[in-house]
This record gives sequence, C-alpha cells and structure tokens, in this order.
Amino acid sequence: MEKIGIIDLGSNSARLVIVELFDENYFYVVDELKESVRLGQDMDRDGFLKPQRVAETIRALKMFKRLCDASGVEKIIAVATAAVRRAKNQRSFLDEIQATVGIRVEVLSEEAEATLVYRGVINSMDVPKGIILEIGGGSSKIIYYNRRSVLHYISLPFGAVTLTDLFKDDGTPVEQTERIEEFFTEQFKKIEWLSEIEPDTQMIGVGGSFRNLYKINRIVRKYPLNTVHNYQFQTEDFNSIYEMVRVLDVEKRKRIRGLSPSRADIMPAALAIIKAFTDYLHIETFTISGCGLREGIMFNQAVPITTERPIPDALSYSLNTHVKYYGCNEKHVENTVHLAIQLFKQLRVLHKFPRIYLKVLKIAASLCDAGLSVRYYNHQDHSRYLILNAGLYGATHREIVLAAFVAGCHRREDVNLSEWARYKDIVTDEDLDVVKKLGVLLRIAEALDRSGTGVVKGINCDVLGDSVITKTELAGDATLEIAQAMALAPDFKRQFKKNLEIL
Repeated sequence: MEKIGIIDLGSNSARLVIVELFDENYFYVVDELKESVRLGQDMDRDGFLKPQRVAETIRALKMFKRLCDASGVEKIIAVATAAVRRAKNQRSFLDEIQATVGIRVEVLSEEAEATLVYRGVINSMDVPKGIILEIGGGSSKIIYYNRRSVLHYISLPFGAVTLTDLFKDDGTPVEQTERIEEFFTEQFKKIEWLSEIEPDTQMIGVGGSFRNLYKINRIVRKYPLNTVHNYQFQTEDFNSIYEMVRVLDVEKRKRIRGLSPSRADIMPAALAIIKAFTDYLHIETFTISGCGLREGIMFNQAVPITTERPIPDALSYSLNTHVKYYGCNEKHVENTVHLAIQLFKQLRVLHKFPRIYLKVLKIAASLCDAGLSVRYYNHQDHSRYLILNAGLYGATHREIVLAAFVAGCHRREDVNLSEWARYKDIVTDEDLDVVKKLGVLLRIAEALDRSGTGVVKGINCDVLGDSVITKTELAGDATLEIAQAMALAPDFKRQFKKNLEIL
C-alpha cells in the first residue's frame, strides 16, 4: 500500500489529488484539494508570472504539502502546464517552489500534456473513436484518436484565463464571447486535419469548465445521477446554458447554481470555445470525461504498461478496482459473474435481450456484494448506492443505473419503485422488466456459489416445453448450492413463465 500526491499546477487552478496504490496495478483517490491561483492571469502583457499570482501559488503549494505530510504521502508528483511553460521567469519560479516548499515541479511539454490527457480518457472510457477538447486556463488542446491510437493533436496557446484577459475590453459580455467564437473559428480553420474528422467520431470534453457545465445542467434538468464521468450532453442544452451565462455580469454569474464562483469571470470564454468547436464540427452531442491529465498520471504510476498501450477493457479494470477496494470475496465474485453470464447466454431464447444487457449483468454480478463493506443486513441496498456513486469507467449512465437496480434486487425480487422513479430520465418503463429478469438470473448465479467455493463449475440449460432443465457441472458436494438455487424457482417462473429444475 502506497500513497502518492499528484499536483497539477495549471494556469487557472492548482489541484492536489491524493491516491492510494493498492494490490497490484490498482489505485483509488482518497483526498483532493483545489485552489484558484490564476497563475496565468495578465501574462500576455510581458510573458512574466506576476508576483501576486506567484505568492498565491506558493501559499497553495504549502497547504498541499502540509496535507500530504499529514496523510502519509510517500511521493509527490508535481507538474505544471501552459502558464509556467511559457513564462519568462519560469526558472526563478520553480527554484522558489523548491526552496520554500520542498517540491520539485516538472514543466510538461505540449506533447507530454496531450499524452497524459489522452491516457486519462482512453483508460476510463469505452469510446473507440474520439476527439478530445480540453480547455485549460492558458491553453486548449485538441486530440484526435482512433483504434486506441492518437492520430493528431494540437495545443493552442489560448485558454479560459488568457482569452478573458485578451477580450475583456471588447464591449459587453455577449460581444466578447462573439469575438472569442470568431477568433477560435479562425484557429480551427488553420488545423488541416480537422477536416478529416469522420462523422461517427465522438466529442469528449475535459477540464474544469466542462465539469462546471455538467453541474449547471444537472441542476437545470434535475438529473438524478451525480456522476460527471460519461455524462452525455446535448448541444441544444449546451446552447441554452451558453446563452444564459454570457448575458450576465460577473456578480450575477456567481449566483448560478452549479458554477464555481471562482470560475464565474472566465466561464463565458470557456463556453465560447465549446460553442465555436461544436459549430465548426457540426457536433450534436458530446460526452464529458471526469478523467484527464491527473488520471493519466495515476494510470502511469499504478499501471506502468499504460505508458506503452491502453488498458484493453476499462470496465473490467474498474470493476476489479472496486471489488478489491470494497474487500469483496474475489473468488466468489469471479464464480458469480461466470455463472450469471452462462445463464444469460443460454436463456437468450427466453429473455431475448441484446448483448448490451450482458454488460449490465456483469456490473451487477461483480459488485452485488460491495454493500457488505457497509453492513450485512440489507446490503443489497448499500450495493445499489455504491454502484450508482462509484464513478465506474467504461459504462454509460444508463448501464450504471440498470446495474445498480439489478444488484439491488439480488437478494429479493422487489424493486423500490419510488427510488426507480427518480431515474425516469435515464431509464424507461420497459427497463423495469429487464431489471427484474436480470435480477432473477443474478440471484440464481449467486445461489449456485453460495459457499463461495466454486463447487458448481458450469451449467447447461435446456428449454423443454414449460420447463428449463439446468444441469450442473460439479467439483464436489453442491447440496447447499442447488437447494438455494431451487428456492428461487417461483421467482424464475414469475419472470420467465417457465418451471425451473436444477440437476
């Protein structure tokens, strides 16, 4: 077990994330701290980091160092991006940090920064072909990838802070954003490979401005799932928020629910970049990633192979992380998932569900016992909550909600309908039937490994008339397992209209 601190010194914010590395190749965020230091503010005048901004940054880093020391952090990895990269007084600034705080800061090149952002995204999302727009305080990055390889990238030396400074004297807030849109559209025209972007490419938004955008829209829509990662944004909804934000003065923006007050002055510039980008590429929907540069560093540290190639299956990696973190019985989880998948595949003639629901069942089977880390009694309810709030990689919000409710009924058939109604904007009435059927399959699979010993190695199901005959492949005495599974025959008949026999 090792704790590391990751410090990201950006042009707008300084961020600390404390990460626990555990088992082998796994990590979990256990603490974080953010300070708005505006390091890149007013740099465009002469290229120097200003004394007040340097002082604010040093103050923030001292707090970060103190928290790291108190938390038992063994190693601190600190990186700086656009503002420090361009600063004429870079060397004296880094030396002052080293002397007063005791932290060595690495200044990332444009390529290194883009690579880390890409690694944070590709190892946490199931998007085979994407174009990433990452908006920082002092730069904006565009990264185009396909088949898990970066095809093109560019770092534009303009971000939310620098653009706010650059256009602050250009009339009203609306006129300023219009100028920024025009300015960025001209920048896009100079990037030849943007014309090569294929229509099925998914746009992915990264950075604090996108996270704030999600928070605002979540409140506007009364969206029930508090998970920014993999949030699907309609460009139509974005345009509504953009029009609302850019007409307000700074003080009124600070009162917008979901928008960080420290970001209120630079948010219109960030949204203008997004507006120019979505219009230029005719994008109708985009996805927000909660993972970026810092997560790229985490993956590099915890899973060194990611410096060479991405994790092949983001969802499986994420599920394994949570299984280990919650202290689940790994052998029992493996057996339950295996048997649940066999039931799903062999009974497809009955349920007729497409393959996407196999993913839902895998999530539920992997984490249905996660709630034991809270309390045994009613642990299925705790498991449902943990799945809803785990921030799983490689799964859509709809898949997460469905899996949570499947896991929530893995000990009994009932679905909490009042709780289900909260997610009406994510799932449909028809999905309730899916949850109940998958819930039965999960209960049977778990029952067939009731002792956690893997005595039931496999199953073979035959649908004969009004019955499903399930033959078990055994490696010992399975009296307990078969009895527990047979007790679920009434549940099975209610959902599938067939008798269940287990031999």
